[in-house]
Amino acid sequence: MKKLLAATLVASIPLAGLAAEGTKTPPPATPAGQSGTFDMLDANKDGRISMPEASADPKLVEAFSAADKNGDGYLDSAEYANSTAKSPEQ
Repeated sequence: MKKLLAATLVASIPLAGLAAEGTKTPPPATPAGQSGTFDMLDANKDGRISMPEASADPKLVEAFSAADKNGDGYLDSAEYANSTAKSPEQ
């Protein structure tokens, strides 16, 4: 019985490794410190940028609340364009 339990345990170890691989987070949409385009930041392609999606662009995170003119918690393409047009680096 102990041998069967040990064999089952040993056989399940590779499965745990496969499960952990599926939980890796994707790399950021933009390199650190660089702005991305609206399409790059809209990771789920729903036509708007959420705060988690904006986190790929540190500058956008800082300006997110001010850029979200309608206060819905998302940036649409017009809000994003207005926020990047006002950016002093561009």
